[in-house]
Amino acid sequence: MDEKMKQKSAEKEEVAEGKKSSTGLDENVGGVLAYLLGFISGIVFLLIEKENETVRFHAMQSIILFGSFFVLGFVVNFIPIIGLLVSLLIAPVTLILWIVLMVKAYQGERYHLPITGKLAEQQLEKMAK
Repeated sequence: MDEKMKQKSAEKEEVAEGKKSSTGLDENVGGVLAYLLGFISGIVFLLIEKENETVRFHAMQSIILFGSFFVLGFVVNFIPIIGLLVSLLIAPVTLILWIVLMVKAYQGERYHLPITGKLAEQQLEKMAK
């Protein structure tokens, strides 16, 4: 247990030191900003960040997750009653995920959501080739 505490402490120090990205921002700040405006800021950070894989991961996860929610919300709004109910469910889920992902990114975690995290990693691997 003592080893785990030392590892967590080292990770926190690393975040506090602030690994830089190619944009000049600290890694954790770049991760937060990738989520800030949903898929739009994700696209921007994916285009401008060339080196830091953590920031690129957060940007790709933001694009996949919030882009999917945007498309889903747009489509279900065409369905009269069910669309309204689904939209009422999507909004708080999106807000909660947005806050959680920004907090995790600020803490320096490369937090993978179950489906989108895996997709983001796969897409980044394809882009690297």
